[in-house]
Amino acid sequence: MAQDDGRIGRDGWQIGETARRAGISVRALRHYDRIGLLAPSRVTQAGYRLYDEAALLRLEQILFFRELGFSLCEIRRIMESPSYDMREAMRRQHGLLCQKRRRLDAMIARLERAMDGDGRAELEVFDMNEIERMKRQYADEVRERWGGTPAYEESLRRDAVRDETQALAAREEMEALMREFAGVRGLMPDDARVQALVARWQACITRHDYTCTDEILSGLGQLYACDARFAGNIDQFGEGTAACMSRAIAAYCARRAAVGKKDAPVT
Repeated sequence: MAQDDGRIGRDGWQIGETARRAGISVRALRHYDRIGLLAPSRVTQAGYRLYDEAALLRLEQILFFRELGFSLCEIRRIMESPSYDMREAMRRQHGLLCQKRRRLDAMIARLERAMDGDGRAELEVFDMNEIERMKRQYADEVRERWGGTPAYEESLRRDAVRDETQALAAREEMEALMREFAGVRGLMPDDARVQALVARWQACITRHDYTCTDEILSGLGQLYACDARFAGNIDQFGEGTAACMSRAIAAYCARRAAVGKKDAPVT
């Protein structure tokens, strides 16, 4: 497989140049991909990872959040929320950065006074309470909009204890299943092979993220078809894969509801 060398591809920036422009490591970009935070726009047959303008804008958002001290887990939760809005996120980031600047300005001014001979301690300039309050408020609002559900809280708990190896294994299993869905795009949604894939998809989510009831699965299926971000991620495995999964999930949930198994435990 070819190694990414940072050259500019016709359809986007390769991983080396993307990392150089952002001032981060290639390893960091690969880690963002592994944990589902930022995938390349596409991977060429030669193995080059390409990042288009949409991917670069998403990376910019991630880096703003990182600059403000949000953990990768927190960033993922914010950006995966169905209520996530980039303009609103930028407004919040602007407010936090301005508050951070005010704190830095106060620290610089304190140093200047100290250099001029002011011997009084001014520990208040190190106060992070306002910045932390604003960060908590943002996280709390995301939780109120999307979270507060048992699934959300369960997902947070699992993320907190999952190591990189476990995160990579979960992502690889999900990607393998999406490739299988891509391979059955020509079949009817109620085909036995397609329905078996849906059952495995539901079990995979339950195993790695949160208990995926039929109700939650049905909502996810609708997102796959209607949310451009979800569709774009899934369709990297083949155009129309997201629509295939959406239709298959709808058929699966309808069949289970008809036989009285709605929200039955996943085995």
